[in-house]
Amino acid sequence: MIIASTSTIHGSKYLAYLLPTLKKHFNDVKELLFIPYARPSGISYDDYTAIAKKAFSVLDIDVKGIHEHKNAKEAIKNAEAIFTGGGNTFELVNQLYKNDVLTTLKEVLENGTPYLGTSAGSNICGVNMMNTNDMPIVYPPDFTTLGCINFNINAHYLDPIKDSTHMGETRETRIKEFHVFNNIPVLGLREGSWLEVNNDKVILRGELTARLFEQNKQPIELESGVEVEV
Repeated sequence: MIIASTSTIHGSKYLAYLLPTLKKHFNDVKELLFIPYARPSGISYDDYTAIAKKAFSVLDIDVKGIHEHKNAKEAIKNAEAIFTGGGNTFELVNQLYKNDVLTTLKEVLENGTPYLGTSAGSNICGVNMMNTNDMPIVYPPDFTTLGCINFNINAHYLDPIKDSTHMGETRETRIKEFHVFNNIPVLGLREGSWLEVNNDKVILRGELTARLFEQNKQPIELESGVEVEV
């Protein structure tokens, strides 16, 4: 699995910074199943799939949206590889439950189907979606997600700006609030960083550190290249 904080870093095209990694990760894959349920900015499934299709054409990989299949569950079972794009995590999780595919997705990933998640598509890899930054525009049946890793992701993690007069909550503040009621570790994944998951081994990749939060502990910075162990 490749679990990335974002699909696009400043000044680059969609997925461009990840293409060398994805070329290896999706080696020999001819067709990719795309899950566009998160609908960033409310775009249609077709328009979102077209964006993914254009990006993967560079790797000679065809992309087909899950909504183009008559049976979403069978599409996941038969997929060579799967990509879940970013957008609104509440709506993504809502649709995964509505289409009854969350359990099926977990099963195929645990059986080795190559996966890419960006932003919301990364949030769902954790134990639950409770560390998303998104507005609750819909109410999914449950916050429980894939649990393919034993911690939660806070994608697009931002550090407090030094000397800023902004008085709003920081990401760290919100994660501390989460840990009053939950003991699930949370990894603050900065832009341009991603996790490489092979079986139970999770390695931080990219040029930046990531910030690991655990209940009743001081946050720590993890260097790129290290294994995330919680």
